[in-house]
Amino acid sequence: MDLIDLDHVLTVLGAAAWSPDEQSRARVAAGLALTVYDGHTRDQGTPYLEHPLAVVRLLRAEIGVRRPETLLLALLHDAVEVAPESGALLVHHLGGPFTARLRAMTADHRLEQRTKSVGDETRWRTKQAALPPEDLLVRLADRLHNLRDLTASSNLDRRRRFLRTLGDFHLPLADAARNLGPHLEAMHARLHAEYAHHIQEVRP
Repeated sequence: MDLIDLDHVLTVLGAAAWSPDEQSRARVAAGLALTVYDGHTRDQGTPYLEHPLAVVRLLRAEIGVRRPETLLLALLHDAVEVAPESGALLVHHLGGPFTARLRAMTADHRLEQRTKSVGDETRWRTKQAALPPEDLLVRLADRLHNLRDLTASSNLDRRRRFLRTLGDFHLPLADAARNLGPHLEAMHARLHAEYAHHIQEVRP
């Protein structure tokens, strides 16, 4: 695996093609990503930062996203989930509105650092359904990368739960948003195609 340092993150973002002001913001965001995700790992035991970087790659290479702010949102989309205490740092360096978008993309029990309780799933689905198109695109890209990661999980029940939630909530959400722009249309098509492939693998 490539060394994940500041230059690597900026390369994944494609920041060399951005304006000077956008490049400056990218360096700040990349530094924050390296700090906030440091020490956190995914269920597979891999460094957590690999996941948001994969979401950025997916959006750029497969969906055709070029807007810097969308890609920075993708880079930091899990920041306040894995490190809720980073909120003040994010506000200071990237602003309140950007950080509010990250909070809107994060489940309440994660923000509040507590175990999931009755009603949290309904509230989480309501939050996701209320996301504006650009933020929803990032959330769906996150779901798509997690779907691809399912093959690394030996827990068949976990895989089935993920696919069930994807099928009964996220796919209908993608269906409803597909006409909001070409990026969401492309995401809709990829989610459906890969869901159909994975659902065959977990059926008894």
